[in-house]
Formats: sequence, structure tokens, C-alpha cells
Amino acid sequence: MKQRIGKILALAFLITAILSCSNNQTKNDISQQNIPPTAVTTTNLDNQTEKIKFKTEFGAELFSLKQQDNGVKLVDANDQELARIRENTPGKFKIKNVSEEVLGYVVREKSLWKLENPDESQGLYILKRQNDSHYTLEDAANKAIYQIQGQNNSWEIKTPENSLVYQVRIKDGKTSLRNLSGNTVFSTISEISPIAFACFGLDVLTREQQAGLAYAVNLTGGE
Repeated sequence: MKQRIGKILALAFLITAILSCSNNQTKNDISQQNIPPTAVTTTNLDNQTEKIKFKTEFGAELFSLKQQDNGVKLVDANDQELARIRENTPGKFKIKNVSEEVLGYVVREKSLWKLENPDESQGLYILKRQNDSHYTLEDAANKAIYQIQGQNNSWEIKTPENSLVYQVRIKDGKTSLRNLSGNTVFSTISEISPIAFACFGLDVLTREQQAGLAYAVNLTGGE
């Protein structure tokens, strides 16, 4: 009789324990359901710490544009400053080297961007917007040097005689500059307008001039 009573008490204790665990689990599940999901952090290129990296075909960093409070810095693969571009007055961008020497200016006007010499006494090149997908780079005498044309997910940099120089390819979130052989010269996964990226394929310009022009063009999306 005593053994039967003991078994009944043990069984009752076991049932109580199971019900208690089940109740606690239900509370935990409800509590977890009420916790809001963790916010996804997105990268904003307006963030002053953002770095737009340009890499070789094999992933080695070639150069970068580092956002600053009032412009960008052009740095090499070792993060050494090459130039600094600042918009000192609306529509006018000064390009200086690490020694604070003025290298030139980019002046934005309606549908065009002028590259000027350091003392602003002479125009050097002009990037003109013909329409949404057609730009030309001209010298100071208004002679065409390059034409830049876009279609679908690619842009082409050509000579005035229509010979291909480079192709700008946009695919899977990557923008690449490709040579005549189809090999990647460099690329970036950062957000930059195609026409601004194409400025780095204008070989007649120095890298510092390319960076200054690209920065000025990118601010307006090439408009």
C-alpha cells in the first residue's frame, strides 16, 4: 500500500515538473517574439569616414577617395595623401597636393566642368554634357579629345575618330574600367556615378585632375 502511494506521489511530482517547464518555455517564446529585430546597418557614402576604394583586377588596392568634412582626399595604395579636393566656393573646386601647393581647379557651370591651371589664368580641358548618355572632353581650343557614351550597363570612352579606348562596365554591384583586351584596369564596389568613374579613364589628365573632376561630376550625378 505504501509503495503504491509512493508511486502515485512520484508520478504527480513528475507531471507538475513537466507542466512547469512547458509554461516557462511558452513565456520565453512570447518574450522573444516581442523583441524587435536588430536594425541593419547600411553604408552611406555621405559618411565622412567612407573610403571609395579602387582595386586592381586581382583585388590589390590601387588608390582611394577618402571623404572629408568639405571634400575628399586622394590617397595611394599605402593610404598616403596625393591630393586634396575642396569646394571652397559653390561650384569651384581647388586641387592641392600634400605640400599645400595648388595643382589646379575644377569649375562647374551648367552642363560642363572646366579644368583650370593653378593660377586660374588658363583653361585646360572642358568636360561637356551633350545629353544624359553622351559627354565630350575638349581641350582649351574646343578640340575634342574623348567622347564618352553610355548604353545599358556600360559606357565607352572613345577617340573623336570613334576608336575605343576603355569601357566602363557595371555588373553585380561592381563598376570596372576595362581596356581593349577586356581586362580590368581597376574597379570599385562603392557607389559612384558611371560618368564620374569614367573620369579616371581620361588618360590625358593627371590622376589628381581625374580625381578633382570625378568628385565635382559625382556631386551632381553628371548633370
